[in-house]
Amino acid sequence: MRALVVLCCMFAGGVNAQTSVKTTDGSGVVLRSLDRITGQVLDFEVKNGESFQRGKIRVEVRECRYPREAIERDAFAYLTIRDRNGELPVFDGWMMASSPALSALEHPRYDVWVLRCLAPV
Repeated sequence: MRALVVLCCMFAGGVNAQTSVKTTDGSGVVLRSLDRITGQVLDFEVKNGESFQRGKIRVEVRECRYPREAIERDAFAYLTIRDRNGELPVFDGWMMASSPALSALEHPRYDVWVLRCLAPV
């Protein structure tokens, strides 16, 4: 369901059925993480296929893409986020830098959002 919402939003706003957005693969993603209890904000650079641990959550990055003309603002990344206490992911899907609330992580302690893609190597 989340993937459908993300796709609909990507194609809203001036893109019609006869045009398409050309995207480029980034080599990774820059993520920002907020610990809601301590107020600590940390930024992480994570390569595609890698992950990082923040407290009780583990964030895995599958891929990051961006429109060719807009690496700084319109990135979207496929993330799988797992809580240490659960087996099922608490988030699994595309997260967009330009609309972080559209497909947000719903976790009682942590927020994670996409800032931008890392340039291809």
